[in-house]
Amino acid sequence: MMSSNDELNVPQDELAEAWQQTLPERLTGGDKAEVLADGADARTLRVHIKAAGHQSLEFDFAVQYIDSREIDIQLTDVEKDGQSVDERTDIMQELIADYRRHLHETAQALHHYTHS
Repeated sequence: MMSSNDELNVPQDELAEAWQQTLPERLTGGDKAEVLADGADARTLRVHIKAAGHQSLEFDFAVQYIDSREIDIQLTDVEKDGQSVDERTDIMQELIADYRRHLHETAQALHHYTHS
């Protein structure tokens, strides 16, 4: 991975709040998101998404800023009714891909905020 002088210089709590305001606008109607600062890593946000509908699906992602523009997204958990589920099914992969796209769209929407 290339190192960049383009460091992220936004306080983590302010960044989490900006994400909390912006991400729900990118999600499908009825989906709910919670964005929290990762206490262990100042460059990482924890994103919890509750999918709309009767499936009781919940997705957890770690969104790490590589620099002020680029993010890395890791899926950390998928649960249905509070139980971990196999995220390798086609339907789950489609949902995860959609949420990853929404996370990238949120990061792009906040470029003006993260890239000074």
